Amino acid sequence: MSLLELSAVELRRQIGAKQLSPVELLDACISRIEALNPAINAISATDFDRARQLASRAEQSVMRGDTLGPLHGLPLGVKDLQNTEGLLTTFGNVQFRGNVPAADDTLVARLKSAGAIVAAKTNVPDMGAGANTRNPVWGATGNPFNPDQNAGGSSGGSAAALATDMLPICTGSDTGGSLRIPAAMCGVVGFRPSPGVVPNNARPLGWSAISVLGPMGRTVADTALLMGSSLGIHPHDPLSVNVDPAEFWPLEQLDLSGLRVGFTEDFGACAVDQSIRRVFRDRVKALSPHVASIHSLDLNFADGHRCFDILRAESFVAAFADTYRNSPEKLGPNVRANVEMAASISLADRAWAHLVQTRLNRQIQDAFKDVDLILSPVTPVTPFAWTTLYADQVDGKKMQNYYEWLSLTYMMTLATNPAVSLPCGVDEQGMPFGLQMIAPLRKDGRLMQMAHAVEQAFAQDKRYARPKPDLSKLKSERPELKSIVTHPPIFEQAGSEGQQFAKTAV
Repeated sequence: MSLLELSAVELRRQIGAKQLSPVELLDACISRIEALNPAINAISATDFDRARQLASRAEQSVMRGDTLGPLHGLPLGVKDLQNTEGLLTTFGNVQFRGNVPAADDTLVARLKSAGAIVAAKTNVPDMGAGANTRNPVWGATGNPFNPDQNAGGSSGGSAAALATDMLPICTGSDTGGSLRIPAAMCGVVGFRPSPGVVPNNARPLGWSAISVLGPMGRTVADTALLMGSSLGIHPHDPLSVNVDPAEFWPLEQLDLSGLRVGFTEDFGACAVDQSIRRVFRDRVKALSPHVASIHSLDLNFADGHRCFDILRAESFVAAFADTYRNSPEKLGPNVRANVEMAASISLADRAWAHLVQTRLNRQIQDAFKDVDLILSPVTPVTPFAWTTLYADQVDGKKMQNYYEWLSLTYMMTLATNPAVSLPCGVDEQGMPFGLQMIAPLRKDGRLMQMAHAVEQAFAQDKRYARPKPDLSKLKSERPELKSIVTHPPIFEQAGSEGQQFAKTAV
């Protein structure tokens, strides 16, 4: 096994044992980025010179016998929606082509204080809107298993970088599935925590629970290691809670044989391709011998679609209404679609949406009276071409907007439960398949333990173990990935309500 194939946990162990230099590790990561990034375009801005200086200091700390942080010397990829001091942060948007923040956001600052070394930013959709990582600043990110296909989003750059061993740990964020979907499509782990477990002081609506920050890794243990350094209360995040890092690291072993598992293919509401249903059923069958019980759940999340429309539109108005009104040409089509949706939403609609979200939360919590863990697919389709903005149809059903195809993940966004995407072999097209694993609210550490146990059980069978891309096929540069993705006219899909909102939104 090569150096870069080693887990983040093992790399950190070797650094602490003076068996591996942080400089050696960083140089290996940089070489891998330079060799493979032209083929998939996962990395946006880089900070190699400063990272080398920090790696040298990290090595000196090891040799002096200093107390080392849990992430000491590990190169880190930061999603390009998160501010990094002195390093270009564009959000994938033309308005921020030259934006160099003066300070790190809270998550980045905490990971750096734990010893991580920021090496690069990872690519995102324009303003993070959508599950296909492409934007007019950096271009598109190709899937490491087939660069003609998309890598998911909005944490697609992080997922693709991890899948190709460019970096051992990366950050992400999640509203409708932005941690889980790219993890599933690229064959890595993405963890959406319960709201407030990872503080987020940059969220415009401080009391909204739909957007969270979270970790990504190649294994559950790597993800738990990163998670353990992401916790803590922040005075500017009213949802933040005090969580003991020991809930995540060191990761405790769990005996699967006592687990009661429930599963759903669609939450009673989501369109899912038949091929994905077949693969999911196979994974459920494969898990069955390892657990105490496993059975189908009768859930009805039909109101979740309209509920998510409203709550998502509300959050986009809070973040982008001023730009939409004054400089709409600076926003991509997905962002505009969300803002325009708000034109027809009333106060009564908002109240209804919050009532529905509460009912969905209580429905899923009631389901946990009889089970310890709930399973579902992560995505309803196999990865599609990155040139296609979103999945327009799923299982023959027309999607009503650019994100309805994400409903398997946004249903759990609404319920607010912690959820992890666990890589679990490949689908019928030979692309990575992700299993969504869901735990009761605030049982984040327990979820990581259960996911780790399932990962270990499936690792014994190559059909269900984490798939890895053929890196030899990623040696050729693909200039088309970096071509500028242009936007359609501002009101191409907006009716009179959307045009009126452009003039009146506040």
